[in-house]
Amino acid sequence: LFFSGGRSFVSPASPGGGGGVGPRGGPPPPPAPAPTPHPLRTTVTGATTTTLTAEPGTTIAVVGPNGAGKTTLLRALLGLTDRATTTTLTLGDKDVAASPPHQRHISWVPQDTALFPHLTAVANTAYGLRSQGVPRKEAHHQAHHWLTRLDVGDLAHRKPGSLSGGQAQRVALARALAARPRLLLLDEPLAALDQSTRSAVRHTLRTHLADFPGVCLIVTHDPVEAVSLADHVLVLEDGETVQYATPAELTRHPRSPWVARMLGRNAWPGKSTAEGTLLLDDGASLVTADARRAGAPHETAAGPHRSAANPHEYEAAAGLAVVGPEAVSLHTAPPTAGSPRNVWQGTIREITAHGGRLRVLVSGEPDVVAEITPAAAAELKLSEGTPVWVSVKATEITFVPL
Repeated sequence: LFFSGGRSFVSPASPGGGGGVGPRGGPPPPPAPAPTPHPLRTTVTGATTTTLTAEPGTTIAVVGPNGAGKTTLLRALLGLTDRATTTTLTLGDKDVAASPPHQRHISWVPQDTALFPHLTAVANTAYGLRSQGVPRKEAHHQAHHWLTRLDVGDLAHRKPGSLSGGQAQRVALARALAARPRLLLLDEPLAALDQSTRSAVRHTLRTHLADFPGVCLIVTHDPVEAVSLADHVLVLEDGETVQYATPAELTRHPRSPWVARMLGRNAWPGKSTAEGTLLLDDGASLVTADARRAGAPHETAAGPHRSAANPHEYEAAAGLAVVGPEAVSLHTAPPTAGSPRNVWQGTIREITAHGGRLRVLVSGEPDVVAEITPAAAAELKLSEGTPVWVSVKATEITFVPL
């Protein structure tokens, strides 16, 4: 499915028919002027609940576990579902929440690209403009321009069946951008690509999103895509908004264990004490030097958070203890060097390659992921089932109040 401009692109019929003949013997003309940039303001309720405000040119990554409501959010913005309702959807100064899908000026690239199989790449790309009433010759000129920008101009006269996955994704993106939408929705656009192709298409996508004058929402499960492509990240869990922040803020202060783990960090829910000890929900405890967040008074709008029973005592604050895997050390005997404040025993459950390093999952209280070099793993003779000692310095633990 693809929506933009004045019509709904759900019919397999081709406007103008056939694949068309594009310009030859020279570069295509520049694209028609883009519409005036429009900020996005929307409130969605129902199966997915969130409120978003974004300025023109903003890219928002939408992340969350399976079933969190990510695709439901996109379908709500498109007007395709009753399970989640857009109570407001303002693009610029117009609320289009009551408008039918084909009048919302939204382009959608689903996971399977939804290219028309009987049309060539150029005809697919021109489809949105043709549906808006743009003459066939001009629409094909613009289609060739976008295909060239996305490095598939030489494939203009091929049909989708003869395109690779990466090429098809570029054509689908060209079709979406050529239609000059106010809002661009991408549903896991790189999920079906192999690793090398994904990297190339991600670079292409980043380049062209930088020039997109509207707002773009990208649903993804890949933290690299979320951090590298987006200006803001929207985290959904169980249909609710957990966090809406910049990638830098999300990395520093994840607001749920799922977010922290998506970013490759350890996160354990628990409560802080005035002494700087973190009492984890699984019964373990950790010591942190992050007194500003754990041991110090918890500042609220009304001042320091103190116990109602005894105003001289600090009340425990719920939050997450967050530790990067690179800050976790593994030992085959109780560590003595450096006198780490946090030491516990565990058993290696899994070792996986992660770039040029190894990620080691250790079962213990608590479970933890460490990141070490292959040389260190060989020196310690680590393998699945090996008993180890885990140590984390108090200065490496960040407490994030919830």
